[in-house]
Amino acid sequence: MTTEARRAEDSRYQAVSSRDARFDGVFFFAVSTTGIYCRPSCPAVTPKRENVTFHPTAAAAQSAGFRACRRCRPDAVPGSAEWNVRADVVGRAVRLIGDGIVDREGVAGLADRLGYSARQVQRQLNAELGAGPIALARAQRGHTARVLLQTTTLQAAEIAFAAGFASIRQFNDTIREIYAATPTELRARRPGRAAPDKGAAGIPLRLAHRGPYAADRMFDHLAAHAVTGIEEVTGATGDRTYRRTLRLPGGAGVAEVRERPGTGRWLDCRLHLTDLRDLTTATQRMRRLLDLDADPCAVAERLGDDPSLAPHVAARPGLRVAGAADPHEAAIRTVVGTSAASALVAAHGERLPVPSGALTHLFPRARDLTGAGHPALRALADALATGDVVLDPGADREETEHRLLRLPGIDARTAALIRMRALGDPDVLVPGDPAVPDGADTGRWRPWSSYALHHLWAAAGRPAS
Repeated sequence: MTTEARRAEDSRYQAVSSRDARFDGVFFFAVSTTGIYCRPSCPAVTPKRENVTFHPTAAAAQSAGFRACRRCRPDAVPGSAEWNVRADVVGRAVRLIGDGIVDREGVAGLADRLGYSARQVQRQLNAELGAGPIALARAQRGHTARVLLQTTTLQAAEIAFAAGFASIRQFNDTIREIYAATPTELRARRPGRAAPDKGAAGIPLRLAHRGPYAADRMFDHLAAHAVTGIEEVTGATGDRTYRRTLRLPGGAGVAEVRERPGTGRWLDCRLHLTDLRDLTTATQRMRRLLDLDADPCAVAERLGDDPSLAPHVAARPGLRVAGAADPHEAAIRTVVGTSAASALVAAHGERLPVPSGALTHLFPRARDLTGAGHPALRALADALATGDVVLDPGADREETEHRLLRLPGIDARTAALIRMRALGDPDVLVPGDPAVPDGADTGRWRPWSSYALHHLWAAAGRPAS
């Protein structure tokens, strides 16, 4: 081991010793004497240094033969913000796996979307993450299964296929390997011994996040830009509920999220799905919309070093950048605006089989808008429908922006906003934005320029758009 690598591991051990929750999801540690792996903030007695190894992902720890800790539930931590920052093949692959691509299309489908061979993808993921795409997807399936076992009354067979397992046997074997328990035993170990909620419809989830979360600003944004028919925000400030429809691979879905003020570590969510196999995809899309995998401590540390930004950062801890539940929808809404988007839903949206409150439609597909009268919308819809512009979690951000700028009616500002929202890029500055002070050293904001811009917008009293 090199001196640099040894120092890095010593630093991680210090985080474990201090139970620093800022590193939950950034890395995991495993203990050779117990055979378990944990998140850095695990409340258990700190193990001896010589018995500890570190792993970049839960999948890597599982592949090394360790099972998940029952106290800290390391599989439930927020994802590492590193994958949102990184634009290389590994970062793109992790985002696609989170969206369920391996479960739906296999490793070959993942490699095809990335433009690499399956062998190249396997090699790069193993080298950096300690686990290949199948192991990463398997870890994700295991987490989904545990959530369903402990929060619903679904039968084990239903849960197995909802989580993405190919067979009951695979489901049982994986649960035993990851949690050292059968599905029945795992269900009996529900946190707090509370029974699954039988009185409310849908699947209840806790969407974990790291550090403080400025829910008021996020819900203000969602309320201000709600598109009629597919979104609604109800309730008073501090106790609002955001609801929206989702177009998912297996059918329509409805997601609802409660505003949670303060310093809690999760948002309460409930998913209503046509096909339970869409649970992982729906969860990840809501996480991206709400920017739940961000690292507010890293953002505050970098932006707080700029004297012009430091007061704004201190005033709004946990400020997030709203992303997209559907990248195509986000791009189209950026081009036409909220009011016009509502009109598009009424004219071209697909009706839900059964309306859910004010939610009546799914947002139109790009192919349904290729004949729209708005020139920029027509050009964008055609490019999305033909695949000339790709907006998915694994898209190459630079190439996508270049392709957007070639479309008639798409200027640099619009392309930047699409990159920020639809692709979830944390390092975007909108050209010519008046909120950016003259002479600002914007280079020192990287890789969190999107957050810097949102702090400036908030300070100026402008909506986050």
